[in-house]
Amino acid sequence: MPGGNAMFSSPDQNLSSHDNQAQSLDKSTSPWLSVKAGLLYFVSVFGVGCILGLIRLLWLAPQFGTRMAELLEMPLMLVVIIAAAHWVIQRLALPAALWPRLTMGLVALGCLLCAEWGLVLRLRGLSMVDYIATRDPVSGTSYYIVLCLFAVMPWLISPQKAP
Repeated sequence: MPGGNAMFSSPDQNLSSHDNQAQSLDKSTSPWLSVKAGLLYFVSVFGVGCILGLIRLLWLAPQFGTRMAELLEMPLMLVVIIAAAHWVIQRLALPAALWPRLTMGLVALGCLLCAEWGLVLRLRGLSMVDYIATRDPVSGTSYYIVLCLFAVMPWLISPQKAP
């Protein structure tokens, strides 16, 4: 029955169709993988940053002053940023291409700025103008540099080479 073959497909056609669907699904979800990576990166760094911030505010700032306490915290946060970026990239197998990595960093930076401006400023009772005006010129500049590094760190981390 030549007409009956149109209703049935061969196993090869089914596999080919499944592969095409999987490839299109991979292409459509890759931006979402970068967003997911950015959210996980943000949560990891922000969580540790909250703990270090409490240590800075409660123990370091009273003993050393605000500027010195913030400057002492910066290298630790940089280590956290590097470790978190590396961990998230490895865990989610994020491609080494420029845009997925930068998307991860920019999503994380956006979340961090929203959290800081939305939550921290309210807790401290500051407006955005007051916040910027009261930043120490030295530690504030260091902070902005670390924010930039936070955004680009996923891109700066090179993929591990297989032996």
